Amino acid sequence: MDYKRIKTIAAISAAILSMGLAGCGESASSAKDGVDSTTEQTVLTSEEVGRSQVQKEDTASQTGNAESQSENTEGQTNNTEEQSGNENGNAGENSEKDIALKDACSKYFLLGVGINGSTLENLTTYDDEYMAMVKKHFNSVTLSNLMKSCYILQQKASQESKDGMPVLDFTTIDDTLQWCMDNGIKMRGHTLVWHTQTPEWFFREGYKDNGKYVDKETMLARMESYIKQMLEHVQTNYPGVIYCWDVVNEAVDPGSGDKESGFLCRTEFDGGPNPWYETIGPEYVEAAFRFARQYADPEVKLIYNDFNTYETQKRNAIYALCENLKTKGLIDGIGMQGYWGIDYPNITAITSAITIYSRLDLEIQITELSVGVDEETPEEFEKQAKRYRNIFLNLKALDTQGGGNCNITSVTFFGLKDHYNAGDKTNARLFDKDLNPKPAFDAVMQIFQMLYKD
Repeated sequence: MDYKRIKTIAAISAAILSMGLAGCGESASSAKDGVDSTTEQTVLTSEEVGRSQVQKEDTASQTGNAESQSENTEGQTNNTEEQSGNENGNAGENSEKDIALKDACSKYFLLGVGINGSTLENLTTYDDEYMAMVKKHFNSVTLSNLMKSCYILQQKASQESKDGMPVLDFTTIDDTLQWCMDNGIKMRGHTLVWHTQTPEWFFREGYKDNGKYVDKETMLARMESYIKQMLEHVQTNYPGVIYCWDVVNEAVDPGSGDKESGFLCRTEFDGGPNPWYETIGPEYVEAAFRFARQYADPEVKLIYNDFNTYETQKRNAIYALCENLKTKGLIDGIGMQGYWGIDYPNITAITSAITIYSRLDLEIQITELSVGVDEETPEEFEKQAKRYRNIFLNLKALDTQGGGNCNITSVTFFGLKDHYNAGDKTNARLFDKDLNPKPAFDAVMQIFQMLYKD
């Protein structure tokens, strides 16, 4: 008898049962959450045999019903949490200022946060108050921008390179890596291969802006050199800091993807070509993982990362891609970006996706969790808090530590505070611009204290 599973269900039974969930290993479809059970079963069957057949999305009216049900569910969740808090000695009365988020969920997953900044001048690594809060509450960080190739690749030096390979400069990442090593904090490597924020000249002859695209062999050599240099730099100078890499970012595109690729490989973006696809073809994804596996330390995990991973058609394609990579020993996990709203997608869509991906026996990582609000009012921030509470309530039930079948190994908020500089409009964080905890912080802490102790 699985006593851990029974204990988890007992603690949050009302909320879980209201969503039709009894653990990760079971079907998460539920008619009252607006999901057509017949359509969902078709999706599950196709994925169980490793296919990526295109399934129809739920209708707009069904989505509307699902969102309405999600709000009702969150209300039921609050009642459950209040009852659970009373039964556990009013855990919410503990001083949250003295408790670290990372410690409250330490038996479940690494808890990460974004280190924001698009230049060294606005990089939050140099904000002492910001980093003190990071050190207290988190054990993983992600550079949200400055580890991307447009900040690393050097055009002029590459043009003068004697061996024809790209030249890299690590100025934008070294100080943050050093801070991590000095403070015992892990880092997600983000990201090695992405069609966005990779300079166009990197794909062209002579590394020139107006050069022709290079041939496949040349581009594969450049990709290998870039990955090799990046991994050797961080592993030699900051050993043990990087625990995983988002090897390839957002390569699946249901809208205009290559249907012959087997996973709807992205062919374009913003009306222009995907230069990785243009020069190498759909094989660029596997090639990136092959090079990463070749040069990464054995304990470093290799992740495929994408957004809208809950959408049926895209989910099928991601599943097919990752299944193929797994059969070749090239992938360790799937990164699910969490750009979710207060009432979308419905929680069933999220938990169904996590459940389905887990059948590949890969790690699941929530990589860029961001739930924003349209208006910055107390009412909206309370809704934001309920949404975060509901997300972590469900992650608890899905995770293996909570009795489910999903190996959730890290969850990352993609920033610490709202409006980290004058140009930042994000309001999805746990702290306000002055680093005061928002209702969302209180909600997450409450769930951790009440339910993540086991």
